[in-house]
Amino acid sequence: MKRRDFLKKAGTGAAAAVAATAIMAPAVIAKKTYRWKMVTTWPPKLPVLQTGAERLAKRIEECTDGRLKIKVYAGGELIPPLQTFDAVSAGTVECGCGAAYYWAGKMPASQWFAAVPFGLNADGMSAWFHGGDGLKLWEETYAPFNVIPRPGGSTGVQMGGWFNKKINSLSDFKGLKLRIPGLGGKVISKAGATVVLVPGGEIFLNLERGVIDSTEWVGPLHDLRMGFWQAAKYYYYPGWHEPGTYLEYMFNKKAYESLPKDMQKIIDSVCMETEQWTLAQFNALNGAALQTLIDKHHVDLIKFPDKVLDGLRKLSDEVVAAEAAKDAMATKVNNSFQKFRKVIGTWGEISGKAYYNDIQKDYPLKV
Repeated sequence: MKRRDFLKKAGTGAAAAVAATAIMAPAVIAKKTYRWKMVTTWPPKLPVLQTGAERLAKRIEECTDGRLKIKVYAGGELIPPLQTFDAVSAGTVECGCGAAYYWAGKMPASQWFAAVPFGLNADGMSAWFHGGDGLKLWEETYAPFNVIPRPGGSTGVQMGGWFNKKINSLSDFKGLKLRIPGLGGKVISKAGATVVLVPGGEIFLNLERGVIDSTEWVGPLHDLRMGFWQAAKYYYYPGWHEPGTYLEYMFNKKAYESLPKDMQKIIDSVCMETEQWTLAQFNALNGAALQTLIDKHHVDLIKFPDKVLDGLRKLSDEVVAAEAAKDAMATKVNNSFQKFRKVIGTWGEISGKAYYNDIQKDYPLKV
């Protein structure tokens, strides 16, 4: 009896010890790892644009502690650049990077989320997305395609483009074959030019071979890298057609919603971080690149004449109204955009515009 009592007590003690050990031991939980693909519209290693997408993927992997790994493909490496949206929509890949005006053929409203001629600058676009209802409308526009958009940052005010003839009047656009996307392209078409839309990686070759006569791209940083100064004489400013062009990251809805909630929030947060990073890079790097184009490559930097800008503005108003009337979503987005533009307009006049007009005398243009 004593032996049986001893064994019984010993068994109870051992069980208790095992239970206590299990409670005190660190929890070992297998973390599910997600592996995604991202495709972009950008040429390989293009600064800020393609490298920004690669940076975003790296930051997401870091912030999720390796639970979400994204392999990034430049335009043409996995799919053609201008099929990026289709690939994300179909779920062929989980995410993509581009500019919303590339998808205007599918949904006219998408153009407002990239750039509106004579519209909002980078600060204004950011305010519309995050302080107004711009992002909510962007999500509504993409929802039928099973795509979730996130703002990817702005290039700031772009350049007016590269030309091999001087633009002294609106009529000088007639007959030109010009690479220019979005609403700006429709304005130039209305002015008499032929618009040719080609991906960034193909622009120089098309310009050099005469497939196009002129092109706009982004700004000095990228224009210097692309070598446009070797194929066109005149570098025009300002970028009336893209005063605050926004980039985008897009996610397949099913893939995004399959993630744990904390990972969804990490994606959103890293996109917003990248949004700030992108504009900072353009603001930091464009100045030196512009001076290199002027000093080293002797580029002719020319401002569009006021009468040309006035004429383009009138055509822009007509084009924006016509595009907004194409469907209910475009009307809704344009109404929001124009209302927001008026709300912040007076403040912009007496703050940023007044300040830069005043300090311009301290930093004269060096040409």
